[in-house]
Amino acid sequence: MTSLRHKALLLMNIYCLGRNLTTASSSSLLPVKLPAQREVHFWYVLPDEVKSTNLLNRYLEILSPCEKESILTMREEQIKKRALLARALVRTTLARYHTNCQIDPKSLKFRKNNYGKPELDLQYADDWSLPPLHFNISHTSSLIACGVTVGSAIGIDVEEKQRRLKNDTLAFAQRFFSPCEIEMLTHIVDPELRLQEFIKLWTLKEAYVKALGKGFSASPFKTFTVRLGDHVKGNIHAPPHMISKAHDITVESSDDLQNPSSNWQFGLLELAGSHYAAVCIEQDSIDAGNGSIPIDLTLRKTIPYVEDECISATDSAVVIGGLTRLSVCD
Repeated sequence: MTSLRHKALLLMNIYCLGRNLTTASSSSLLPVKLPAQREVHFWYVLPDEVKSTNLLNRYLEILSPCEKESILTMREEQIKKRALLARALVRTTLARYHTNCQIDPKSLKFRKNNYGKPELDLQYADDWSLPPLHFNISHTSSLIACGVTVGSAIGIDVEEKQRRLKNDTLAFAQRFFSPCEIEMLTHIVDPELRLQEFIKLWTLKEAYVKALGKGFSASPFKTFTVRLGDHVKGNIHAPPHMISKAHDITVESSDDLQNPSSNWQFGLLELAGSHYAAVCIEQDSIDAGNGSIPIDLTLRKTIPYVEDECISATDSAVVIGGLTRLSVCD
């Protein structure tokens, strides 16, 4: 059976024969092969590393008029910069997968689903469609990330490890988390360790809701439980690195806690020594239930139009949960 990725490549090649969109603005973006089945490409940028005003102006020029207006009306400069980088990261990242026929990042069109989640709209002339790329974006004040798949719904979330809560961790968890998750956190005596486990759970839950594409209001955090394998086995008093090493990460609806869903697969990692990052992807009907096949995760740090760096399994990126393996960039 022809793989989804192979079909996408064939479709793109046929499409490119009849269309040439070569532009100066996309010529310096490194072309990247499409993600394979069960592969996630995870791109991120550190806002503090982007200092050039000329570069920021170049990013502004590839945005749509509505995106420009939205950003230019923001008052706080750091918020404005992060919003600009987030939109530029999405456009330059997705354009890389179409550089065989030189898609200008500015020409990319977007739409929103019924719940407001942004999606790529690549319906052009002659009824041809470019590859079915799915993407999701997340950002903190110090890191902005974009995840990309072909044919699989994706949700990502990034959170700072040093994030602090205004309220007590348990008090905050009781507002948003399921009873099972609250019970798990209650058994962790050390306040700092409890906070770290809270942040990990929050990151995973956020990624799942974003992968569903229905928004927080349609998928409240309390209506489902994320279970980490070691917690299920009762190892909640294990050392921190043991708690993190949960190959099994499943999600259960509050309506059916006995039957965890096999339609979603998770990856949890520590990134740049300062952030937790979660990835959630939907499995197709063939792979659903086959949790033994890991997600292949390719990490790239980027400053679009300037440099790209492949991040391997080093201190810069450590898988701490989920059946996930870091791949070497092509």
